[in-house]
Amino acid sequence: MRGLIRSTFAIGAAGLVGIAIIARWPIATPEHLGMITGDAYRGAYLARTSGCIACHTNAAADGAALAGGAPLDTPFGTFVPPNLTPDPVGGIGGWTLDQFAVAVRQGVRPDGKALYPAFTYEFYADFSDQDIADLWAAFQTVPPVAEAAADHDLMFPFNMRWGLKLWRAAFMSPAVISPVFGKSEAWNRGQQLVTGAAHCAACHTGRNMLGGLQADEALAGNANLPGGSAAPPILASVLAAKGWTVSNMAYALRTGVMPDGDVFGGSMAEVVQAGTSFLDDADRAAIATYLLALPAGVAAPDIPVADAGTPAMVHTPGMVME
Repeated sequence: MRGLIRSTFAIGAAGLVGIAIIARWPIATPEHLGMITGDAYRGAYLARTSGCIACHTNAAADGAALAGGAPLDTPFGTFVPPNLTPDPVGGIGGWTLDQFAVAVRQGVRPDGKALYPAFTYEFYADFSDQDIADLWAAFQTVPPVAEAAADHDLMFPFNMRWGLKLWRAAFMSPAVISPVFGKSEAWNRGQQLVTGAAHCAACHTGRNMLGGLQADEALAGNANLPGGSAAPPILASVLAAKGWTVSNMAYALRTGVMPDGDVFGGSMAEVVQAGTSFLDDADRAAIATYLLALPAGVAAPDIPVADAGTPAMVHTPGMVME
């Protein structure tokens, strides 16, 4: 009996030591963007493309822009998108540009703690320094809101933020986007948008019981979106069978009206209203070109274009955030 007690104590002590090590284990790589000058108009366009306004504005409650989004009910509990206005108390006004870069591209707060993957930082990992500076400049144009958004209300053990370090080790897969030989400019731009800023897979790909994206089911649909809604498959074969074309998909991304005359509902309606309706025609067509050309179940080949570099994440100024 004494041996069992000693063994149990030793295992418990080892577990506590392990938790302490994990809790103190740094996960962020410092970023140094220097004195880059951001373009607020370009940043506003990227913010629309990336869903910042749609997620971090509680439009249903007439909330101020970027002051915190509507609560998201999930199997893990309720996530509340935080205040991103430049208020130093309620928002991110006390952050630096470098800290903002770490949060957006690496998913780590200024205090070194991991952000929950309800924030789609994995898809923003390939943003350039200029993209980050532009977003930062755009956020500075938003009226500050002093009140912080409500805290997340998560179930145990998901409310233990240190556990996100284990999640990241198991499931984190930052997007790396390269132009592809033999593909059109529109296809490559569409790949960049769908795989990166627009983060289509975040909704249209199923997740495992711990919230990790199921890579082998990329864009094959997700029946368990926050709030109990579902996202349909957006594989090329499925889209074509339903009558989607580049032109009518680009039109739907602008207006919300589908080929059958029905309109998008749920979260996709929000995506159009606060995001894709603000994109330029070329970008909406690029998204459609990429999705309709991608074979079912086949990931885009990772063949970089020699000496081409990565095209700018956004290229046309859009609407400044209101």
